[in-house]
Amino acid sequence: MHLKTTKCNICCLVASPVDHEVFRGPELREQFEALFRAFDPGTSFQFFKSFRRVRINFTDSLAAADARVKLHKSDFNGKEMRLYFAQSVHIGSPRLEPPKPEKQFLISPPASPPVGWEQSLDAKPGINYDLLCALSKLGPGEQYELHTGTTDTPSVIVHVCEDDSSGGEEETEGGKRARPRIIQTRRPDYVPSENQ
Repeated sequence: MHLKTTKCNICCLVASPVDHEVFRGPELREQFEALFRAFDPGTSFQFFKSFRRVRINFTDSLAAADARVKLHKSDFNGKEMRLYFAQSVHIGSPRLEPPKPEKQFLISPPASPPVGWEQSLDAKPGINYDLLCALSKLGPGEQYELHTGTTDTPSVIVHVCEDDSSGGEEETEGGKRARPRIIQTRRPDYVPSENQ
């Protein structure tokens, strides 16, 4: 987990809110810059018109602190100007790092399998011959109780469809055809394999 840290840059001030005229007219901009250049002649400025903010970069931290003390909440062009030390936010490392390999594998499968990966063999199908034998003994129209019900659980009963001699669709009294019945498929003969 990356930690979020906030550091104050003691060489930079942010002026807020700044009058819109500072961003439009060069005369007012020069007056604004002269306020801060009195503390440090090497001061540079970054104007952010849409945020109504100006970043003031000093070459000396003592000059920045002195300007902050003397000009904070001062009046400029009829409006109160507030000064704050600029903050830089660092979340984790300064570089963007790729996700951990286990996460990367889940995002998209890699071009080649990971080291040590082996193909898993499919399990052999389990055939319950006792169940198949019991089902084959059921006759048409009979029912077979698989699980006897208790006070907490219901009973499970298999109803075998009646045998239809035609094997297809049958007509009802209104002349409409009923849904076709499913014809039971014969179980294939058991042939033991050589691998068993």
